[in-house]
Amino acid sequence: MVILPFYDEGYEVVEKSVASLLLANIDHKKIAVVLAAEKRAGQEAVDITRRVNEKYAHRFSYFLITVHPDNLPDEMPGKGSNISYAAEEARKKILDAGKIPYENVLVSAFDIDTVVYPEYFNCLAWHFLTVEHPYKASYQPVPVYNNNIWAAPALSRVVATSGTFWQMIQQERPERLATFSSHSIPFKPLYEGGYWQKNMVSEDSRIFWNLLMANDGDYRVVPMSYPVSMDANLAPTFWATVKNIYKQQRRWTWGVENVPYILFSFIKNKNIPLRKKINLAFVQLEGFWSLATNPIFIFLLGWLPLVLGGRQFNTTILSYNLPIITRDLMILAMIGLIFSAVVSLRFLPERPKEYKKSKKVFMVLQWFLIPITITVFGAIPGLEAQTRLMLGGKYRLGFWVTPKFRKN
Repeated sequence: MVILPFYDEGYEVVEKSVASLLLANIDHKKIAVVLAAEKRAGQEAVDITRRVNEKYAHRFSYFLITVHPDNLPDEMPGKGSNISYAAEEARKKILDAGKIPYENVLVSAFDIDTVVYPEYFNCLAWHFLTVEHPYKASYQPVPVYNNNIWAAPALSRVVATSGTFWQMIQQERPERLATFSSHSIPFKPLYEGGYWQKNMVSEDSRIFWNLLMANDGDYRVVPMSYPVSMDANLAPTFWATVKNIYKQQRRWTWGVENVPYILFSFIKNKNIPLRKKINLAFVQLEGFWSLATNPIFIFLLGWLPLVLGGRQFNTTILSYNLPIITRDLMILAMIGLIFSAVVSLRFLPERPKEYKKSKKVFMVLQWFLIPITITVFGAIPGLEAQTRLMLGGKYRLGFWVTPKFRKN
């Protein structure tokens, strides 16, 4: 089962995601598609579902269209409430109606810009059939933001590719991995766990924490080491793109809202081993702390002591050596930038004809923007998100849908 929630995205975005399912090397009659629209999106969303249904419904075993009502009690408008509603509708109208056992279904909850590569579902099935206790695991691919990478400006490309690199790193340490964005999960534990959270922003990670608590810590995320393709941030103008990048990063860093839930759940649940509680709590606390502070520390510590230290500090040996140490650290960091640039080139899709070959040079030079992106689009939105959570009330964030824009 593939659930594709959308709000105000255009037909070309929705159509491309559905069409990509037909490129998968799997019997398409084993795929049930759930196209989940929002009532608040109006008639245009209804027209999109009709067009997609007419073009693709006959190619799959089931093609269900759901329309999530607005203003339901105890719900926040957003992806979580939409896909939870869609999953329950699919349970009744597809699984129960077709007498399909829940344990025979793997659910992929995809962002609407997700384009699957040909072997995605085979890779998912292989992991499910070979891991121990497959019903106590979610399955996480690597998001690669390259659908529109050639059209996106340099700032957007760096932020998007950095996100991909981070997810690749997380795949190599699964003990730290939580579900993120597009992911897959067996329907049986999903149903028993009550689906995705309907009243919060970071539903993609909260479903993992919910199931971890429900299974007394015996639940994990299995890294698939296989990509899905998604959109980098792109808007009609450069400054609109910058604004959207910031808002998207702020929404992602709002995942800090999981921390109080995790800590209080660990206190209440006596069945989870203490060592596991400590490890998981430390990873979450240290991760969100580092995200919001490390870039600022790196930016300030090279010169701030010289400014604030006064004459007494400036006459010390440390004062003399600090610029040299900072310079050497920056040279070492350049090695990482060069490596990132080389690896990022391997992720690029085929260059569209309207772009010159010389643009590939800018795909390398863009990595000199890292000091800007990690601060402006990492630390600052992270600090804002954490401050908003601390203040609560009117400062809390709702779900912000990242606009999808495709250049013709």
